[in-house]
Amino acid sequence: MKKKAIVALLFLPLFISCDLSKYRLVVDYDFETRFEKSEGKETATYSEIIDFYAQLDKAYTTISFTEFGSTDSGKPLHLAVFSPSGDFDLEKLRQEHTIILLNNGIHPGESDGIDATMMLFRDLAGDSIDVPENTIIATIPIYNIGGALNRNSTTRTNQNGPAEYGFRGNARNYDLNRDFIKADTKNTRTFYEIFHQVKPDVFIDNHVSNGADYQYTLTHLFTQHNKLGGELGEYLNKKMMPALEDSLKQKDWDITPYVNVFDKVPEEGFSQFLDYPRYSTGYTTLWNTLGMMVETHMLKPYDQRVMGTYELMRSIVNITDAESATIKDLRGRETKKYLTERWYPVDFKPDMENPTTREFKGYAGERINSEVTGQDRLKYDRNQPYSKEIEYFDNFTAQDRIEIPRAYIIPQGWWEVIDLLQLNQIKMEPLAQDTVIYVEKYRIEEFETVESPFEGHYLHQNTQVSKTTDSVSFRKGDFYVTTFQDGARYLLETLEPTTVDSFFNWNFFDTALQQKEHFSPYVFEDIARQLLDTNPKLKEEFEEKKNSDSDFRDDSYAQLQWIHRRSDHYEKAHLRYPIFRVPR
Repeated sequence: MKKKAIVALLFLPLFISCDLSKYRLVVDYDFETRFEKSEGKETATYSEIIDFYAQLDKAYTTISFTEFGSTDSGKPLHLAVFSPSGDFDLEKLRQEHTIILLNNGIHPGESDGIDATMMLFRDLAGDSIDVPENTIIATIPIYNIGGALNRNSTTRTNQNGPAEYGFRGNARNYDLNRDFIKADTKNTRTFYEIFHQVKPDVFIDNHVSNGADYQYTLTHLFTQHNKLGGELGEYLNKKMMPALEDSLKQKDWDITPYVNVFDKVPEEGFSQFLDYPRYSTGYTTLWNTLGMMVETHMLKPYDQRVMGTYELMRSIVNITDAESATIKDLRGRETKKYLTERWYPVDFKPDMENPTTREFKGYAGERINSEVTGQDRLKYDRNQPYSKEIEYFDNFTAQDRIEIPRAYIIPQGWWEVIDLLQLNQIKMEPLAQDTVIYVEKYRIEEFETVESPFEGHYLHQNTQVSKTTDSVSFRKGDFYVTTFQDGARYLLETLEPTTVDSFFNWNFFDTALQQKEHFSPYVFEDIARQLLDTNPKLKEEFEEKKNSDSDFRDDSYAQLQWIHRRSDHYEKAHLRYPIFRVPR
């Protein structure tokens, strides 16, 4: 039970010789939120959010509220923690407790979780709701501070309230829920610090949906269970998700999986959203954390959405508390699994032959002629609700797999990548001296690049590599990064160039794609002649290519370049992926 101070300021001198550290002085705090005062029409401002948690911290010994790092806005992030015992030593607490981390306001216009979590923490601290016995609850009250300060009432075009809200982009106009791997923002780098200090067993990120119309206020977007993998993925899919749905149903809050459709009706069926590591739950999955995004329905009244989020979080707390020992055991086993596994599955796609059938409560939709564009448009009719069985494609299969190396070697010049690994508490050792190591090398053979920038990058995709083995000279200070550590999944998802959200695909290694040294044709012409004269096999291949490729035959520079790239003059670093693998 928490201890709320009962000592008045007037009598403080009487206790001046006593130890008052365990008491907090009574102040007339106002813990009614703006949401409640406005009868569910408004959301708290940034300053109101911070003041609210700061006051909770002063009023209750079960609440801790601290600053962390910085954000692109110039302001720090905050972490509030509710601990029933009043002990906030997370390293000690996690030995016997599960920890939930709630993230709010990553898109500040989607403010439902901000208000719901404020009320949740107040009610937990005030004993007005059931207090968990085995679970610690932490929250980042507002993650996108720059977006929260950019307050308006128009940019959420499709959303039904609140009256004013924040903006999706952060202080530098990044979408923070695309930044968890590349970490272009200070927000993400500070999130790393919080995440690795909290080490949550369960992570919840609160959002508001876009897309189709349907009857539900609440939808859930659990991390994809096949991608999470193993017994932990089975538990998420077969135990935690059904338990949440059942708990909410008993409270008359129906919930369905996130309706992942655009410009079509859900009754045609839809697939689960695949949360790549760029997204919050995709990132937390890399440490085997059970993750879920809450997606309330944009068209439902604001008060209804906030209260639904509040009840959902209460259910998650209760489920986690009851299943604390099971969750901790499964996570521990899943983490150890990657210390011995040989293969890592990648490139997950929905299994279109193996859907799940679910009851879905929607509204009839039809295609009609648009009065604005004169073209075909989709229109829902709320006067025609339905409940029917639909196909939900939530089973995914890996299209490829990667053999897990013993270690990676990262030349020290790639300090930007090294910094990100260190921020994620990846263990690495600098080589003590110059040395030669037998390694696997990748060469970038093919990749595609998007035509328009995405979140500050021209993303690569469909990357293909070839692999060879060789002895390579490394310098003292280059980093040896073993895969026998808790961050093994993070290493594989970032350092293997063919994964969707690899550092390569996010342009961290683009300088390796550019040839630095070239030749002048009038000089190299004589060298090329000599190379062909002294290498009959090379000459045979050259003549064969000229005979079979008319474009090549008509392009003299292309011919000289072909010869140059097969000579000792061609730089070895061009198209060579600069991270090396130590085979098992």
